[in-house]
Amino acid sequence: MRFIVASLIILHHFQMSAPVPLAEGVHPVFERGGFLLTNFFLIDSGYVLMRVYGASVAKGSMSAGDFFLKRYLRVVPAHLIMGLSLVALVVVGGAFGFAPRAPEWFRWDQLWAQLSLTQAYGVHGGYGWNAPSWSISALIGCYLAFPWILRGLVKLGPWTVLVTGVGMYLVANQLTWALLGYPVYQMPMGFGFFRALPLFFLGMSLAWFAQKVWIEPRLAGWAGIGAALLLAFVQYFDKHALISLACISTIILAAGATPTPRPSKFIEKAAQVSFSMFITNEVVRIAWFGVANVLIARYALPSPVQWGLWFAGVAAAFVFAFLFHNLIDTPIQDRIRGWLKSRRRPATEAKLQPVVSIDG
Repeated sequence: MRFIVASLIILHHFQMSAPVPLAEGVHPVFERGGFLLTNFFLIDSGYVLMRVYGASVAKGSMSAGDFFLKRYLRVVPAHLIMGLSLVALVVVGGAFGFAPRAPEWFRWDQLWAQLSLTQAYGVHGGYGWNAPSWSISALIGCYLAFPWILRGLVKLGPWTVLVTGVGMYLVANQLTWALLGYPVYQMPMGFGFFRALPLFFLGMSLAWFAQKVWIEPRLAGWAGIGAALLLAFVQYFDKHALISLACISTIILAAGATPTPRPSKFIEKAAQVSFSMFITNEVVRIAWFGVANVLIARYALPSPVQWGLWFAGVAAAFVFAFLFHNLIDTPIQDRIRGWLKSRRRPATEAKLQPVVSIDG
């Protein structure tokens, strides 16, 4: 599911660079559906982290600090590599006389908040450049909040948690309508944390419910399929944000309750590479179409060739993400995991030291 959603995010970002934007030539969902894809990742992040780390953080075997450090180091190296690569691309391109077609998206005063991942908290900057990183910035705040939210959830029953998760999102949505005049999913990137936290909390609530309440697998499978079909149906006509959010939540809950009789290494790898697809695709788009647009203008390339370049650009985003994941991100994360283990080992050994009495 993460791979599918990451693929759709690539199409969402690339559709505007097609000879005829897909939102105009095919269907508006290619443009308006972007917020739903981001919603999925935010809910799914809360769900997965709750399933993977909830028990260890709740029991104290993983401290709040260790949890945050682990998550922070998971996202920051790849983010910095892609952000600085984009800076190098703009600087080198400018040195050779190739200025960005939309220079307003590469303002230097917007860069520092983005590189430091502080743009989702009202800090000036963060627009343009590798713009999708705002959601990574927002998730860092969610990582900080995770242990404190968890303390409250573990004291409640599963149905209470589920109702609370849904209710908190509805309250947040109503507050933004009342105070700002728009729904919570339209919160600007500069305040993205306030958009992300209710969705992250909803994902945690779904996970707690899934861990405590047995859902018959066949029922879960049919519920997931029905929710996916309903999501596609309503999106064909309009946003239908709350209905779509209910469908996304049902799909995630159903997927978690459906057993995997035949695990697939390919599907596992596809899920793992989804983060690289998310963090690299905008940089690939900027680089690819920076060159493609120059070629189209200089040689007056016909429409079929332009479409060929567009499809090749989409394919390049997938290829680059897989290469980045395997050759750069995975080796870095392997080193980080090794360092984290060595960092925890002395503390664990200290706890296991025998207590020696005064008389020996």
